[in-house]
Amino acid sequence: MSKELRIGMIGYGFMGRAHSNAYKRLNDFFPVAHRPVLKAVAARSSEKAKGFADNWGYERIETDWKKVVEAEDIDLVDICSPNDTHFDIAMAAAKNGKMICCEKPLAMTTKEAEKMVAAVAKYKVANMAWFNYRRVPAIALAKQIIEEGRIGRSFHYRATYLQDWTIATDVPQGGPGLWRLDAAVSGSGVTGDLLAHSIDTAMWLNGPITRVTAKTETFVKERKHVVTGKVQKVSIDDACMFLAEFANGSIGTFESTRYARGRKNFNTFEMNGADGSLYFDLEEPEYLQYFEYLQKQSSKKVESHLTGWRKIHTTNSEHPYMKHYWVPGTCIGYEHTFLNALADFVMGIESGKPTQPDFRNALQTQRVCEAVLKSAKNGKWEKTGVDAKAL
Repeated sequence: MSKELRIGMIGYGFMGRAHSNAYKRLNDFFPVAHRPVLKAVAARSSEKAKGFADNWGYERIETDWKKVVEAEDIDLVDICSPNDTHFDIAMAAAKNGKMICCEKPLAMTTKEAEKMVAAVAKYKVANMAWFNYRRVPAIALAKQIIEEGRIGRSFHYRATYLQDWTIATDVPQGGPGLWRLDAAVSGSGVTGDLLAHSIDTAMWLNGPITRVTAKTETFVKERKHVVTGKVQKVSIDDACMFLAEFANGSIGTFESTRYARGRKNFNTFEMNGADGSLYFDLEEPEYLQYFEYLQKQSSKKVESHLTGWRKIHTTNSEHPYMKHYWVPGTCIGYEHTFLNALADFVMGIESGKPTQPDFRNALQTQRVCEAVLKSAKNGKWEKTGVDAKAL
């Protein structure tokens, strides 16, 4: 008999839909003992909350998130609300003994994130940050290839995350739909929203980032604010580029912008090592490109006579997560990355081995983001203070 996992959702937007879909489909694809039950959704607008709840099957709505985190019939609080709310909700949820899954970035600042980490440790609550790109089968396969020693010594890591949706000067800032353009709510622009994903993936694959030097730019300096109706200064970073040094001696480049005309969600990385290279493009998520320079023969490595990039279609049952889905050659989609993440979290609860990334791990990404923004202001190299043991 399955055990109920009673969900309290905070927020009803894009991520609320992605996470709700995962809760509803978990037991269809993964043999876990817990069964998610959609209990409550909280949002400031009762009308929008009701529409969301009716569509996804939540039992009730609340306009005060505190009622959700304090409710006796809630086991897990899922934080999908704007960044400036993460800290208060997570702290209250931990105090009330709730499991917590939180969207990225974890917090507005490193200090907030550190307090969140301390709280979940103090109250011993299971926790996870929704860095869902780790759960793309091709990226998980890249991790496996690296751990198998097929890349060898790492030299270079380069990442891009490009979009184009804020180019128009008449796009406003603030409000429910455009809070990502309001620094008071989001904390930062592309650094926290997009590069946080790139940084998390990079440190998962290539180890700690130790130092950074960065440049940011805000191309449209003023925008009308949805809430006040006034034209106000834009304080977020529209674009960010930074150089990185990794603890393993490799170097990296990271670029992100919302001003790359024609790019909608262009997320790539390439890693070059002594024995091989890897390349991934989210616009072709079912593929991982791999270049093998050295291959094992008997007890030694020799130069491969089949050198060249190979495009691996990650749909076979031996590829990460794929045994839970379809037959080889058929693809899964973006929504499945959240389902895979949720499955890992629930299996972590059941096995007693916490899933990654948890809050302590997400704090390390927060530290890099903060160092990037600090460097962009002072023009200097900045140490990140990343704790390698937490990765």
